[in-house]
Amino acid sequence: MDCDNPCSPHGGALPKALIRSDIWFADGNIVLIADSAAFKVHHGQLERHSEVFRDLFSVPQPIDQSLIDGCPSVELHDRPTDLYYLLIALYDGIYFQKHTAADFVAISAVLRLSTKYFIEHLRERCIARLAIDWPTSLPEWDRREHDGTDSEGRYNPREIFPHPLLMLQLAYELNLDTFLPGAFYDLSRYGPSKILTGTRGPPPIFFTEGEPEGQLVRLSDDHLCATFLGREAAQLYIHSFLESALRDRPSTNCANVGKLSAVHCIESFYFIHLNVLRSVGGIACGRDADPLHTLLQAAEMLERTDFSDGVKTCGLRMCSVCKSEFTDAVKKARLEVWELIPEWFGLREPRSVEDIN
Repeated sequence: MDCDNPCSPHGGALPKALIRSDIWFADGNIVLIADSAAFKVHHGQLERHSEVFRDLFSVPQPIDQSLIDGCPSVELHDRPTDLYYLLIALYDGIYFQKHTAADFVAISAVLRLSTKYFIEHLRERCIARLAIDWPTSLPEWDRREHDGTDSEGRYNPREIFPHPLLMLQLAYELNLDTFLPGAFYDLSRYGPSKILTGTRGPPPIFFTEGEPEGQLVRLSDDHLCATFLGREAAQLYIHSFLESALRDRPSTNCANVGKLSAVHCIESFYFIHLNVLRSVGGIACGRDADPLHTLLQAAEMLERTDFSDGVKTCGLRMCSVCKSEFTDAVKKARLEVWELIPEWFGLREPRSVEDIN
């Protein structure tokens, strides 16, 4: 980026020095100006993809207009970084070979301006990419969570997915309400102090755009309250699940009913109960407001063989009937959680990705 190279006008003085961007084609025929950044491009390329640009360039310009590098100029009321990524997408396309959190700066910029300038193919591409990070179905959410877990079982989503506050900010700005439930749920899994503190957005490309370390993003009071209420509801759900799904276990269908071996099912459910309580309290791994994860862990305990009986490692000695019944109860509960998330955070039913498009 040629941040120290002001553009020199040909035929008149500019009211302010411009920063010449590295999107500067020698054969370009129009200069776009956003704030103090200038981009020399081809108006035909922009008109080809956007009727808004076509109408904009058809407006007659003053005869005595000052030229920049021999070209007329048009001033746009957009963020320079946003315009930079939009132009890159129009000339080179927008591709995501390996999904990372760093993709979000380009996605948000291109989505913001492709919406404004009615460039539908770029808008659809960005929405499809956001749907990977913020799924609207439980199977896709489970895939997302798996992608955010490394080979050693450590959950490290911020390397792959952007901070949920950034998604919430974009969703409210562009009315992308279908992504709000997932973003609120993801945010609610942080501790209260981190939720309150906020996060920094990506640093701008041009130094004139404000804080070089990125804008501080925080929730409004209303959204902060909604996040905490949703967080409480998520924790309360697990307590309710323990009452409804584990209180009367083993059931009368237990294969060990009336036998001495019934103690194995009783002890197994007691062990599950204790471990679920540890998750609710944040003792297990810090994900104390994540019922989808807690329930999945509870079901996975049925197949684990790394528990200890004080002598050797072993699995839970539960009968097949109890395992099947508990597995079904967990599956039903996780589906219920997914359906309740919009209600927990005070949201209306989200639309599908297709409805947005």
